[in-house]
Formats: sequence, structure tokens, C-alpha cells
Amino acid sequence: MAIAAQRKTEIITQFATKKGDTGSPEVQVALLTENIKSLTEHLKSHRKDFTSRRGLLVMVGARSKLLKYLRNSAPERYQTLIDRLGLRR
Repeated sequence: MAIAAQRKTEIITQFATKKGDTGSPEVQVALLTENIKSLTEHLKSHRKDFTSRRGLLVMVGARSKLLKYLRNSAPERYQTLIDRLGLRR
């Protein structure tokens, strides 16, 4: 369910705002989105895995808070991130 190291580095390089950037909101949201997608697929086949479901809800909440921060601080970066990830907003 966790992201493979190679995939994680691909996401970081794709969404980084500068070289060596791993903590910007864009990178964090992209990593959370990838985790959410994989966990959603897991829960489709393991419907009674309530612990993973709780972890999914925590991740969705964290991503929501980061997106809210980005929307308030830099609307143009927020909009490009939403478009690149294909999230509904």
C-alpha cells in the first residue's frame, strides 16, 4: 500500500518547485494523492479493513488542509496543481 521508492522519487521530481524540494505543498499533496489512490484500490477488495479506512480518512483530511492552505496563499499554484492531479474542486 505504500508508494515504492522509485515512484516516490518520480512524483517528487515531477511536482518539485526547485531542485531538492520535498516539502512544498505541491509535493506533499501529490504524494498524499498517490497514497490515497493506492489505498482506495486496496479497500475495494478488502471492504472490512477498517484500520486502513481510518488511515485513508486521515490522509484525505491532511490533503484537504494542504489544499486549503495553498488555495489561500497562492491561488494560481493551487489551480495548476488541481489541474495536474485531476482533482475535483
